[in-house]
This record gives sequence, C-alpha cells and structure tokens, in this order.
Amino acid sequence: MKRTAQEIAEYVGGELRGDGAAVLDSVASLKNAGPADLSYAEERFYDEVARTRAGCVIVRSGEFPSRNVIVARNPKLAFARAAEWLLAETRDDAGIHPSATVAPDAEIAEGVKIGPGAVIEGGTSIGDRTVIEAGCFVGKRSRIGSNCLLYPRVVIYGNVEIGDRVIIHAGAVIGADGFGFVNDGAVHVKFPQIGKVIIQDDVEIGANTCIDRGSLETTVIRRGVKLDNLIQIAHNVEVGENTVIAAQTGISGSSRLGAQCVIGGQVGIGEHAHLDDNTIIGGQGGVLNGKHVRGGEVLWGTPVRPLKEFLLQQAYLGRLTAKKR
Repeated sequence: MKRTAQEIAEYVGGELRGDGAAVLDSVASLKNAGPADLSYAEERFYDEVARTRAGCVIVRSGEFPSRNVIVARNPKLAFARAAEWLLAETRDDAGIHPSATVAPDAEIAEGVKIGPGAVIEGGTSIGDRTVIEAGCFVGKRSRIGSNCLLYPRVVIYGNVEIGDRVIIHAGAVIGADGFGFVNDGAVHVKFPQIGKVIIQDDVEIGANTCIDRGSLETTVIRRGVKLDNLIQIAHNVEVGENTVIAAQTGISGSSRLGAQCVIGGQVGIGEHAHLDDNTIIGGQGGVLNGKHVRGGEVLWGTPVRPLKEFLLQQAYLGRLTAKKR
C-alpha cells in the first residue's frame, strides 16, 4: 500500500524533516532499502543513514540534511507500526475454495477466505475477514473472531474460542487433550480432558506450538500474548496479558503466568507454579512444581533465582574447577 512520508509521520506521531511527498510502499533495512522503502536507525547506526538509499528513515534525533527522516521518540516501535500499515494487503481473494469442506451449519462471515483442503466442521463460526489457509482444520463448535490469520495446516480442535486479530502459524495445534492419567496400580487410566481453550484478542502463536485444552476447566491465553515456535502449554494453564514466551518452553498443567512476563527459550515450568506479573526468566531456567515466583527482577538457573545470585554461584563453581588444575 502506497503512503507518503508525511502520511506516515502523522500516523506514527512523528515529525517529518524533508520531502513529505516522497512515496513509500514497503520497508527494508538501511543496507537493503531502496527509494520506495521506509527504514529506521538506532543511534549507533546513524553513520549508515547518510549511505542508505531508503526513501525515508525513522530516527530518534539528529540532523540529516540530505535525507528524508521522521523523528520519533521510539524509532523501532514507530517503524513497526508504520510497517504494519504499509504492508497491509487489500483483500480480494475472499471466498471458499472448491476443495474445502465446510459444514452446512457453519457460520461464515463476510470477507472470509477458506483455502484449499481446509475442513470446517459443524457448529463453528468464523468472523469477518478471517483467513484460513490450505489444509487447516476447525473442529465442531469452535469460534474464530474477525481479522484472524491461520497459516497452512493449523489444527483447531472442537470447542475452542479464538478472539479477534489472532495469528496462528503453520502446524500449531490448539485444543488437543492434556497429558492427564491416573495410575490404578497396573495401567494408566485417562483422566477426562473435556475443558476448553480460550485465546483472547491480538495473540500470536508460533509454528508447531501446542496448547492443550483444560481437563475439567479452561486453558486461557490472554490478550496480547506472543508465543514463539515449538512451545508446549498444558491443560488448565493461564498466561497473562502481553506475556512473551520464547521457543521450546514447556509449561506444565495448572500453572499461572502473570501479565507482562518475559520467558526465555527452553524454560521449564512445573505444574501448579505461579509467576507474578513482570516475571523475567532467562533461557533454560526452571521453575519447580508449585513454586510461587515473585516478579520484578531477572531470574535464571534451575531452580530459578535472582540473576546476581545465579552468576555468583557460577563463579564459585568455576573456581572449584580451577583449583583442581
């Protein structure tokens, strides 16, 4: 979508310096940008602004006489918002592909796209302008909101609720049975897995991530959560608003994560754990079963502990090895 530099400056709340009539239709890095591209520069890369071919660059401050720039308080954030606006596609491919299977009682709103080989079972509803790409499956009585995007081969089991503007990447599975069994002394008897999954608005779910349904209750992913690829979220888990979780993290059943948490890659969280708001856990950290983790500081290690304490312990361990030499 084509926009002028002035229009972009007004959209992001920045100050334009240069030619407001310059037309931009895409985004790129400073190195790869051309005259029709928008880019951004953090202060340590300001020397590259003079060399870039970008049609306009978003910066925090400074004078760049030979360049069109937009001055914004947070250039990276302004760039992200501008990019979303610039790259928004005009949808003209709405409709149901002939090879898709859609139940007669499924409610399909205006402007929905359903791709080749997709299966939409009975009792489902799909909101306005949602895109369901090739090979997706949406189970009985599931609801998907407006302006969602399901990439190819996403599986939504039955009785799942998905809000508006949700993005789910290829291979994700939402609503599979949780890992719940009771041992009778000889065999493992399956515990009922009949709860729901609720995905609230503006959530993004990475490729091949799995979110299990509640056993008797509900698994909830709250508004604005961002999940990386290859994450496992077990039954009855609740993830608070705007929490971000990196790849290969596993969250055990009935755990609760607060709002605005940052969870690094390959973190393991035991069952019935409780993380306060604003908890930060570094990669490969471990939270023990039933642990209540206080928020507001960076934690690392297994079991997790404040970063300074973790680094001090690692230093002592290194000295033990050195003494043996």
